[in-house]
Amino acid sequence: MKYSYQRSHQCGELRIEDKEKEVSLSGWIHRRRDHGGLIFIDLRDKYGITQLVLDPVKTPVAHTLRSEWVINAKGIVHPRAHEMINEKLETGKIEIKVVNMEILSKSHTPPFSLCDEHIETHEEIRLHYRYLDIRRGKIANNLLLRHNVMMTTRNFLDKEGFIEISTPILGKSTPEGARDYIVPSRVHPGSFYALPQSPQLFKQLLMIAGTDRYFQIAPCFRDEDLRADRQPEFTQIDIEMSFGHPDQLMNIIERLLKAVFERANILFPDSIPKLTYRECIDRYGTDKPDTRFGMELVDITDIGARSNFSVFKDQIDQENIVKAIRVKNAADLSRKNIEDYTAFVGNFGISGLAWMRMENNALNSNIVKFFDEELQKELITRMQLENNDLLLMIANEPGNTNQALDHLRRRIATERNLIDPKLHNFLWVTDFPLFDFDEHENRLVSMHHPFTSPHPDDIALIDTKPLSVRSSGYDIVLNGYEIGGGSQRIHNSDLQRKIFSSLNINETEQQNKFGFFLEALEFGTPPHLGIALGLDRLLMILSGTNNIKDVIAFPKTQKASDLMMHCPSEVSQELLNELSIETIKDNLTQKRT
Repeated sequence: MKYSYQRSHQCGELRIEDKEKEVSLSGWIHRRRDHGGLIFIDLRDKYGITQLVLDPVKTPVAHTLRSEWVINAKGIVHPRAHEMINEKLETGKIEIKVVNMEILSKSHTPPFSLCDEHIETHEEIRLHYRYLDIRRGKIANNLLLRHNVMMTTRNFLDKEGFIEISTPILGKSTPEGARDYIVPSRVHPGSFYALPQSPQLFKQLLMIAGTDRYFQIAPCFRDEDLRADRQPEFTQIDIEMSFGHPDQLMNIIERLLKAVFERANILFPDSIPKLTYRECIDRYGTDKPDTRFGMELVDITDIGARSNFSVFKDQIDQENIVKAIRVKNAADLSRKNIEDYTAFVGNFGISGLAWMRMENNALNSNIVKFFDEELQKELITRMQLENNDLLLMIANEPGNTNQALDHLRRRIATERNLIDPKLHNFLWVTDFPLFDFDEHENRLVSMHHPFTSPHPDDIALIDTKPLSVRSSGYDIVLNGYEIGGGSQRIHNSDLQRKIFSSLNINETEQQNKFGFFLEALEFGTPPHLGIALGLDRLLMILSGTNNIKDVIAFPKTQKASDLMMHCPSEVSQELLNELSIETIKDNLTQKRT
């Protein structure tokens, strides 16, 4: 049986070599042009656009056609007249003279143009009508890229001996750094499942189970504050292997990423450098630096200490630091620009931004008088200043100083077009601290997660100098985004309990939250390690967007709302009763049992 809408060709397929063929095309009306005696239709599907020519005398319904109606057209392929050839279209040398046409579906007038993606449309409207936004083409192309990357990943890892295993979505709530999304159990009233923040424990259990090499393109969920490169539900390429070394895994990941970049027709670098966490902080102020441009941070605390500039000296007396960046050929920046930058760094707890210009082989600034001639020469040499350069300096607590200068250098690089958009700089970051200190909770917390193995040389420091302990963790950074992180795992139950205790997780809590895992570690656990690559963030960079929503079919807003499905939403009283749940609104408890 042949349906009327069955097509013989796609809308991007026909060429001049197909002239005189009888064809059947189906798709959406992209544009309609009425030239009096003839009506021209640009018919669009996923694969391209073909021009149709209709005679309204023979096909009267042609007068009623509107944009985004779905039609089927049967006709003959003809060469276009020379003056009508459209070189911008692959089908631009032919047209279809329609013999028979059928309207398959009509459309309301779309809320925004589907013909021109350059017309600005508010994001909330596009998310409300996400299916139309996808139909426009840009998002559809990103989803095709997503498919290609996933297929490339699967094929590559399969050849490397990794097997794909799906792990549960409904699991146990365990502390992994962010809030869990929880799901109530009907059959166990008052108990809850948690959606996985990652398959971390499951993939380690699979190593204990002897699977040796595992991977999964895994859905993950985290209830945390959102931003342009973060979503509450996301996808990661999850990888774990036994009896391996970090260098071995890094090599696998580099070859995987090279295959992905080649599939996306993007040049991959010849090599990926490594920096320690400390080197990253010292040189860039962050553990995920964008290395596509210079403007590295330079510590000038010793120079500030020998100056007469009280702002610097007061900060140094409080055991704070002074750091600077050199902005090449930026001496022409106005006082207003510098005031804007001063206000910008104020967002990071910085009260002032000092500056000097290099002009006529000398420093010029309202604070130069506080630096004698020798200190000025020393400053010029250390910062490698040349004529027309601008020097920007911050004195403050190390964390604030580094964070402010990191964001400032990125802002300046963007504003002054210092970043080559075709450049993709990777970086491996190693030797992270195992612990960080949470001042709010007044306790140690894991820098990555509590299953990360300490560096073998630092295990003896866990009890006496925990903040000096390095981890066996590693991140991979691309263009200033962390696109993956992993580590050598703890495979000894005694060491795992020791780490839990250092994190102020007592034995009762260890048993309640991790008892099943600690028990598994007692049954011959192989040394193992792994990594998780953020698929969405990687795709965001590959597709050239700075918004992670552009690479996800149906994303959430910054407030974790789905504007198309209008969720989260209330559920019926009956369902709440079945789940033994009561809700609290406006500080009043409304019993729902």
